[in-house]
Amino acid sequence: TDEHGLKIQQAAVAHGKDPQQFCDEMSQHFRDLFDKSNIGHTDFIRTTEPRHRRAVEHLWRKLHSAGYIYQGKYEGWYSTSDEAFVPDNKVTDSVNKTTGQNIKVSIETGSQVEWMKEENYMFRLSEFGPRLQQWLDSNPRAVYPDKYHTMVRGWLEEGLEDLSVSRQRDRLPWGIPAPDDPEQTIYVWLDALVNYLTVCGYPDNHHAH
Repeated sequence: TDEHGLKIQQAAVAHGKDPQQFCDEMSQHFRDLFDKSNIGHTDFIRTTEPRHRRAVEHLWRKLHSAGYIYQGKYEGWYSTSDEAFVPDNKVTDSVNKTTGQNIKVSIETGSQVEWMKEENYMFRLSEFGPRLQQWLDSNPRAVYPDKYHTMVRGWLEEGLEDLSVSRQRDRLPWGIPAPDDPEQTIYVWLDALVNYLTVCGYPDNHHAH
């Protein structure tokens, strides 16, 4: 279960519970549902587990030492419900149906966005554009159906921007602290995606595969 992030933190507060208690209960609901549905699994990973935190911290340090993570300032449109920063060209004007207030929303999801400025860590995604284009051209069936292949190709041709991969801890305490910087929390999407490595035994079994 994916258990960190601002949405989880807010949901726990709304239910009058500590985030860890809230996650424990919700994760158990999923386990119970699998049992009742007679669904088996080889591993059930929770992103609040110590083994996952160790994997995330190890990957963070590897990326940082390689120069792919750097400290900088970031500002832009942020969607709390999507837990993501949204580029300017993906934002449009809208009206809150409840209050009638003019707002900005994500074109892709319709979620409201707010302008946010903070110091955090960035991932040098911009450096991977040419390599990703070459890989995509060499593997035309890697993204399917064709319309999505064209869509991804278009994103790469537009140019990739560096990504924010942490949040200020005073705004988001519920998450894995950035190694060697207790003032920052690792961004939920970087944290959550590493769970696929965690269940494979990363980092201990990294070189074995």
